Amino acid sequence: MRHNKKFNHLSRTASHRGAMLANMSASLFKYKRITTTVAKAKALRKYVEPLITKSKMDTTHSRRVVFSYLKDKLAVKELFGEIAAKIADRPGGYTRIIKLGSRADDGADMCFIELVDFDENMAKSAGKKKTRTRRAGKKSSAKAAATEEATPAEAPKAEAPAAEAPAAEAPKAEDKPAEEAPKA
Repeated sequence: MRHNKKFNHLSRTASHRGAMLANMSASLFKYKRITTTVAKAKALRKYVEPLITKSKMDTTHSRRVVFSYLKDKLAVKELFGEIAAKIADRPGGYTRIIKLGSRADDGADMCFIELVDFDENMAKSAGKKKTRTRRAGKKSSAKAAATEEATPAEAPKAEAPAAEAPAAEAPKAEDKPAEEAPKA
């Protein structure tokens, strides 16, 4: 019976699973986003999140503990440098899993796993607030028609002074040669 055995073994021995998760987490820290299967991503999330939490406190002991899991100096340096600075105020939930669909070969469910604070596309979309529009009765459509009529009428007025300014400069340029011609 499998009572109280809750983590996914991923069809690997303990040493293989540990090495695979260490390599995947080092890649995640270096590249900020990796593509893998959903099962591996969920296992990786459980492996990585405590390490990121440990990186918030930059001590020699915490660096050694994280290095014992990662076994990669560059990944530890990246984690305690750039990543720890960005996630300092976040209370948890450092990773995001975005499902991509099935792999063509074997039909395995694929996904991205990425560090939340390092995705520029999501940060841009979170910064913009989408405005919602409603369709209502005749009153609002009449107001919309009135504003549409007012906007084109105002636009030519704004363009007219700009069009007059070059015309005013052109005669001045023509006047000067005309004045110079009689002098010669």
